[in-house]
Amino acid sequence: MLHDPNRVYVFDTTLRDGEQVPGCQLTTPEKIDIARELEILGVDIIEAGFPVSSPGDFMSVVEISKAVKEPTVCALTRANRMDIDVAVESLKYAKHPRIHTGIGSSDMHIKHKFNSTREEILERAVEAVKYAKKSVEDIEFYAEDAGRADVVYLAQMIEAVIAAGATVVNIPDTNGYCLPDQYGAKIKYLKENVKNIDKAIISVHCHNDLGLATANSIAGLQNGARQIEGTINGIGERAGNTAIEEVVMILKTHATLGLHTNINSRNFYEMSRMISSQMRMPVQPNKAIVGGNAFAHSSGIHQDGFLKNRENYEIIRPEDVGFPSASIVLTARSGRHALKYHLERLGHKLDKDELYDAYKRFLTLADVKLDINDDDLQQLMAFKLVKN
Repeated sequence: MLHDPNRVYVFDTTLRDGEQVPGCQLTTPEKIDIARELEILGVDIIEAGFPVSSPGDFMSVVEISKAVKEPTVCALTRANRMDIDVAVESLKYAKHPRIHTGIGSSDMHIKHKFNSTREEILERAVEAVKYAKKSVEDIEFYAEDAGRADVVYLAQMIEAVIAAGATVVNIPDTNGYCLPDQYGAKIKYLKENVKNIDKAIISVHCHNDLGLATANSIAGLQNGARQIEGTINGIGERAGNTAIEEVVMILKTHATLGLHTNINSRNFYEMSRMISSQMRMPVQPNKAIVGGNAFAHSSGIHQDGFLKNRENYEIIRPEDVGFPSASIVLTARSGRHALKYHLERLGHKLDKDELYDAYKRFLTLADVKLDINDDDLQQLMAFKLVKN
């Protein structure tokens, strides 16, 4: 089914799973703006909403379907006919429509969410896929809470829904429960034990409750998955989803994995800022790839090494993710090399003794002022001139 066995498809659910964060709801025009930027970023699938959940969500899927041409537009449903009918209607303008339907696969969900049995749930899963397939060719099936599901039953479910017409099978770690080796082993088991698995793409959809979403997604890819689902900035319910920018840059940085995406990573920084602004959700400064401090160096030892060769302390170039530039931040932990770098940038050439004297004055200032800027440095040098 895959033309390129090393191609990883990127499924963005910022507008569906990401928007479920309290206080982050978007208007339809805002969603259209984001969808257009996601198309420029190069995502393969945009999950535009859950159409049956509200008139606003329905309209957003309709309008996003009109607004983008290249990505597949996906609509989420539960495993029932009404949800699927509404989703089909919402996708009528999509160039590449996909229905994303599914049901719980863990005994926890089967017993305590659906008050049902494994056999009944399996029937409902197959029925939903068959019904959706009558209207839309591209059907993705999600086995909710697959992270805690019995792997033999999960394999039985996946085999049955592929036979019913599913083109993508989503194996979510819905509660962020799995360790990377556990999740990877689950994907490997499906790859090796579902006899028709070659007729579908395995997708990974991981949550970050234990901070393992990115690690689990990579483990899934290493074991045969070829679609990752996530959000920009890792936003999402509870502790969030897999951050798309992290997975993409891991694949770029670790070329030995032999996997690649069609993402234009230079758009990440602006995309991150847009999502943060539109959804009123600040990006933590130490967030990997797109955080404000991701390329900031303040330790004297690190600054010295960076100024000698940036690769001493940078495995990603800021420009590769659209970041303005790496920064040498001056603090009381900074060394002479960093101070010399900034003073020369401002036009001050100092000999060894002058630098020694300036550095002593700098440390006195840095102990009382946390943020040293260019104005402070100019005043530091003006003090030297006055003194002389």
